Amino acid sequence: MTRIKRGVMTHKRHKKILKAAKGFQGRQRTNFKLAKAATLKAKIHAYRDRKLKKRTFRSLWITRLSAAAKMHGLNYSLLVKQMKEKSMLLDRKVLSNIAAMYPEVFGKIIEGLK
Repeated sequence: MTRIKRGVMTHKRHKKILKAAKGFQGRQRTNFKLAKAATLKAKIHAYRDRKLKKRTFRSLWITRLSAAAKMHGLNYSLLVKQMKEKSMLLDRKVLSNIAAMYPEVFGKIIEGLK
């Protein structure tokens, strides 16, 4: 039987990890062992933060809507309640964008709820 050398695959694997660690600082960028640990940690944070991003944006939209509703004499919870009663199908993202970009249109929406 012939001997199988694994240098090619190892080199390929190392290159893949080091390419993923390209923006890291210090030896984490050049040392395979440290780069492997750092990229694994980075992937864990990326997975977690994709979920956190959704939470953060929802919070931002609610804050924007609350501020815009207060300008029209409502609070956020009353705004949402009245929208559900009137069967308005605008979600928080769209509504907060309207409130931020087109305040006069948002005012008309509020008038339609009353």
